[in-house]
Amino acid sequence: MRAMSAAYDSAAELAQALRRAAAAHGKHEEEIGHADADWPTWYAQYMVDEQAGRPAESAQGAST
Repeated sequence: MRAMSAAYDSAAELAQALRRAAAAHGKHEEEIGHADADWPTWYAQYMVDEQAGRPAESAQGAST
């Protein structure tokens, strides 16, 4: 995993980022066909990638 960081200016901004990650992760679980027990790692990579402007799909490889 890449060493990156993410920062949010408020709890509300962080909550919105978590909601976006949750929605994307739901799609990811549909694609892999099972629940992802390592969802925290997936969420974290998704959120870091989102802030860095990388495509959201890059988190898909975080856990399967």
